[in-house]
Amino acid sequence: MLAPLRTKRSTTAPAELRGLPEPADDTRTRLLKAAAEVFADRGYENATIRQICTRAEANVALVNYYFGDKLELYTEVLRFSLQPGAGAGFSLPRAAAEPAEALRQIVGAMVERAFETGDQANLRFRLMLNEFIRPSGATARVVDVVLRPVYDRLLEIAGSILKLPADHDKTRLCVHSILGQVAHFAHSRQMLGLLWPEMKMTPAQRELVAEHITRFSLAYLNGTQSGGSRSGVRRRGGK
Repeated sequence: MLAPLRTKRSTTAPAELRGLPEPADDTRTRLLKAAAEVFADRGYENATIRQICTRAEANVALVNYYFGDKLELYTEVLRFSLQPGAGAGFSLPRAAAEPAEALRQIVGAMVERAFETGDQANLRFRLMLNEFIRPSGATARVVDVVLRPVYDRLLEIAGSILKLPADHDKTRLCVHSILGQVAHFAHSRQMLGLLWPEMKMTPAQRELVAEHITRFSLAYLNGTQSGGSRSGVRRRGGK
């Protein structure tokens, strides 16, 4: 877990800003957009508040006013920039949704997210790539903000189908297998093009891939039985 933040967000305008008109909402948005670009270019550790404010053409004191400190600004950038683009529609299925359909929705959304195009998709890719290559003090925030909600929902879905607790080893292994299938198509585009030239990941082909991953995963989830040891790992010789 991250240590408690030392700096709290100011609830009053900085001294040098008092008496001036209240900053408009677009100032906060401008700071977020500038911060996303700087963090994507330089990574969390190397980015500075001054660089961000210079790009946003904003007073440095406004970062403390709106966000508190660099880590909180980065967290908001993740929430702001890592949301699906207009029309992408990534929302987690309702808790009451039928498990198989809920799995289908999440897998479909992840596949669509993986093959989004445009500036926002490129920004997301660079932000995440920085964390994979150079893990920072904010990596735990990346997991909590971006990955944890989807991961936890998949654990609930898989556990419901398996009739096992969400934190059971078998449940977790199944969820990581599902995520691995999506990651294969998302991160092996060049290799995929060489092995399967016809697979261009068109909208129809993305739908085909998502449906395959869902059916493939459900075949195991529905076919396996709960029970056995918690790890589910057998020794050699069947002992």
